[in-house]
Amino acid sequence: MLEITNGIIRYKLSWIENIGAFNRGPVAKLENLVSVTRRENPWTREVLRGNRAPGTGFPFLIMLGTMRYMRGKDFCVVYKRNPVLILEFRDEKFKRWIIPDSNADLLKDYL
Repeated sequence: MLEITNGIIRYKLSWIENIGAFNRGPVAKLENLVSVTRRENPWTREVLRGNRAPGTGFPFLIMLGTMRYMRGKDFCVVYKRNPVLILEFRDEKFKRWIIPDSNADLLKDYL
């Protein structure tokens, strides 16, 4: 679940997602949010880059955790073939957050 308070954007995971992602969820400054895009199909190389480490992944079912690649890493919460939002950041731990598009209402000003 996406939360925005006091200029901080946070993606909170459920307790079971915490276990699957090996992460408590990313936190970033809202001012470092560069762009937000929506993708219908998350299971492409453009969306999911690199290798999952750590996390849980079964193709076309779940991708939960960190995706690492040469220029950085992304935080992913992808379920089945559901659409996702891609939040791109500068100067943060994760370059991108790939999260369910059910969070779009909070980000309508950025879409």
